[in-house]
Amino acid sequence: MDTMQAQRIQTSVLNAAERKLLIWLAERQPSWMTSDILTLIGTVGAAITGLGFMLSDLDIRWLWLSSFGLLVNWYGDSLDGTLARVRNAQRPLYGYYIDHTVDCINESLMFIGAGLSQLVRLDLTLFAYIIYLFLTINVSINAHLKGEFKLTYAKMGPTEFRLLMVIVNTLMISIPAIQAVSCSLSICGHPIVLKAFDFLALVIILVLMLMYICTILSDAAHYAKADPPKDRP
Repeated sequence: MDTMQAQRIQTSVLNAAERKLLIWLAERQPSWMTSDILTLIGTVGAAITGLGFMLSDLDIRWLWLSSFGLLVNWYGDSLDGTLARVRNAQRPLYGYYIDHTVDCINESLMFIGAGLSQLVRLDLTLFAYIIYLFLTINVSINAHLKGEFKLTYAKMGPTEFRLLMVIVNTLMISIPAIQAVSCSLSICGHPIVLKAFDFLALVIILVLMLMYICTILSDAAHYAKADPPKDRP
């Protein structure tokens, strides 16, 4: 299946309002603004997000910088494709390649930035990132085999996850008691201390794993029906 023919499926909670806002923004971009520049802006936003997480070790209020980075990342990452469609300047092959390549880079900057801070364990953020990559690979496979480019799972898409992180950052800054939450465990004789962000990471990992398992079971059933076993001669 040619990626140019893949149908975009976007069913997230904020999709309708976000689409209107993105079209409104795209129509008001200066002539010199291009999709490539917006893609670069999205990467800068991801780097700012990761930097804000790491600087939060010095002062928790640096999480405001992380939240700002999420906004910048949303602006560039969400608007680049919309601008191309509004200007009727789509480049399906180039855009597909750049979008997915840069998305992996952006997510690594944010996940690893969080893991290098004292907010959350690095092993948990890497585990969450791995499962995110599993979902991303599954999206690409279905774009080729099924002709569907599914951007959301359980009504949640990248925008909803960014908004969730902004809310969590705000709560961490505004409620000092959350920062003091911790739990000591011993796993196979190794002492482990989990903080508030660690518990959030565990919840995210669980949700992503459930999404991935349900997705592959559904997709496998679809392909098994579409491509049944051949009768032996």
